[in-house]
Amino acid sequence: MFSAASRSCARPQLRAFASAASSSTAPAAHAEPLTHFRITLRRSAISLPQNVKGTLAALGIHRRLQTVYHRHTPDIAGKILTVKELVSVENVPESAVRNKLEQRLERKASRGYAVTGSKLNAEP
Repeated sequence: MFSAASRSCARPQLRAFASAASSSTAPAAHAEPLTHFRITLRRSAISLPQNVKGTLAALGIHRRLQTVYHRHTPDIAGKILTVKELVSVENVPESAVRNKLEQRLERKASRGYAVTGSKLNAEP
């Protein structure tokens, strides 16, 4: 279906893309160390075995699209491997870790207006 010429043309482009991608993702010397996992539940655990549901509960995940942060430890890595088909995991620095309240405030929309003054507390 494909000729040898078309396949040979594509390979150098793929190699160039792969080398560019690897060079752009190389860690900088001044970058923060990645010390935490950002774990987000992408798939539901409905009709899965109790051990999978228990693992999600142990990670602190109770609903879809919920995000939790955990330090890099062997036990957390093992739990992630147990539910790897259900979650997405990213390595993040400690400065990117957000608690539940901070996550809620980041999602919250702006009020749409600004209060410039109040007549309630104005003195006559």
